[in-house]
Amino acid sequence: MLPLLEVAHGRREPRTSVESPASPVVDRIHAAARGLAAFGRRSLLLIALFAAWEAAPRLGLIDAVFLPPFSEVIAAGWQLAQTGELYDDVSASLLRALSGFLISVALIVPLGVAVGWYARLGDLVNQFIEICRNTAPLALLPVFILLLGIGELSKITMVIYSCAWPLLLNTVAAVKQVDPLLIKSARTMGATPEQLFRKVIVPAALPTIFVGIRLASASAMLVLVASEMVGAKAGLGYLIINSQYSFLIPQMYFGILGITVIGLAFNAILEALERRFMRWKSPVTA
Repeated sequence: MLPLLEVAHGRREPRTSVESPASPVVDRIHAAARGLAAFGRRSLLLIALFAAWEAAPRLGLIDAVFLPPFSEVIAAGWQLAQTGELYDDVSASLLRALSGFLISVALIVPLGVAVGWYARLGDLVNQFIEICRNTAPLALLPVFILLLGIGELSKITMVIYSCAWPLLLNTVAAVKQVDPLLIKSARTMGATPEQLFRKVIVPAALPTIFVGIRLASASAMLVLVASEMVGAKAGLGYLIINSQYSFLIPQMYFGILGITVIGLAFNAILEALERRFMRWKSPVTA
């Protein structure tokens, strides 16, 4: 009778105080379960691809010599990791890619802002930009090797060159597409050129600049792997081509997977930085 009387008088039952501390834990469990379910739905196609990769050679649908099962590829990668060869190749590729990419961002983004903001400078360099961006970086690989040698300098310079054009074009477009009404309003309110650049131009141009940065990161890995296949003694590109020549096919496929994983990691880091620098931007809802 006592619980019924307490309910009748509007009092909460004593057992609710025991259950309430557990509710945040239950909520976290439910949130984790929903996150895992969403991840499973997004990864369904990828899981099916790996399953088909594993099953097709074992069922004789594909020659296992040329396409070994996925488990054998992972086992070959584990052997490379145990011998230390994988660490040497990954560290060499990361050093070259990151060096060229960061140097390109540090040099080209300010140049793109200047070209986009100052019309006379844009008119002066426009033809040169069009010629260079339509010259394939891989076509210039022999030139870089002849001029800079077969060492690290030629490879890093190739990465810088390949990253420059998506960065430059997207940065120039980003600055030119800033809403003129924003610029006029800032000047009307007495903003100095430094304040106009820092408070209006850069925030408005950042989304498109980050598009160029992400395109440049993909271009960096593409050109780097190609240059490592031509002249290198370490790196994932060297691992792939050397494994092909030595007919170590599982190692070759693992090198390809390694490049994919590094590219995905680069993209995830850049997406996190984009969210960090553009917290003011409202997310797009479907």
